[in-house]
Amino acid sequence: MNKAKKFAILSVKTVLILILCSFLLFACKKEEVSPDALDSDTSYAFGMLSASQMSEMGFVGVSFDYKAFMEGFKAFNEATETRLTPVEAWEKITVIVQKIQSQSNEEMWLLGEKNREEGEQYLKLNGERSNVSTTSSGLQYEVIVPGSGAKPGPGDVVRVHYEGTLIDGTIFDSSYRRGEPVEFGLDQVILGWTEGLQLMKEGSTYRFAIPSNLAYGPNGGASGIIPPNATLLFKVELISIVK
Repeated sequence: MNKAKKFAILSVKTVLILILCSFLLFACKKEEVSPDALDSDTSYAFGMLSASQMSEMGFVGVSFDYKAFMEGFKAFNEATETRLTPVEAWEKITVIVQKIQSQSNEEMWLLGEKNREEGEQYLKLNGERSNVSTTSSGLQYEVIVPGSGAKPGPGDVVRVHYEGTLIDGTIFDSSYRRGEPVEFGLDQVILGWTEGLQLMKEGSTYRFAIPSNLAYGPNGGASGIIPPNATLLFKVELISIVK
């Protein structure tokens, strides 16, 4: 997910605070450090850092009036009179923040609709396979290794190995790759896991196809790694019930 899409989850108030902090970071009082004390490369480096921070906040591909940008920066930095009041400045910034946020939200919605349609088609075809079962919630599972131990309950903590992928095969998480199983309570995970693991016996390995409404839904998850309305596939090995 690109930086502009990440920006959609930030509130306007949060972004304004971050922008203010960014400016304050570079604002050295004239009496403490003269602007002439910084050489060309160092000044250039501060410009790069400022642009990098704004890019991280979602200002990607925004073209500035650089002359006016530097005039405002210089006036604020040297504590001279600015042609905009702080209130007027934040009003200007708020307009562009809201515009970028609106564009990001639209992009997220379109991506979510695409993922939802592709996920529904995948689940339809997957559900037609003879070795795949579908529960009333829409969760699909396939038994790879049946196991012979006890089944966990909704309040239990389990120890598992797993690997999660998108329907295009992209691996987004894997305890196998980390070389260490994980432990968690069944009431601490997505609905598809809570339901699916209660179908399993200790020692079993299942493959789950989890609809987006039983996963992370329209907001996606894992800090942007899982896109909106994504259908998720998991290979899960239930090692033991911890308690």
